[in-house]
Amino acid sequence: MPVIRPIRELQNTTEISHFAKTLNEPIFITKNGRNDLVLMNDAVYERIMAQNEMYRKLAAAEAEVADAAELLDGMEVLKELRGKYGK
Repeated sequence: MPVIRPIRELQNTTEISHFAKTLNEPIFITKNGRNDLVLMNDAVYERIMAQNEMYRKLAAAEAEVADAAELLDGMEVLKELRGKYGK
């Protein structure tokens, strides 16, 4: 369930900072009853950015497959990597 707080609560920066750090989810800040800002701690931001990067890479891979790009055999790739880097 999303966390929604009015903008006036931003006046208490210590409390809202503590809330953001312990919640580990974005906090939606409203102004006059409408969405205005999204506040989050750095761990949540990093998680969202990592997810976005993963989705971007997946979309690129799907586009390559759709464009009939040459596919590599996964086992062969792993074999080559093990030969090159060990283990």
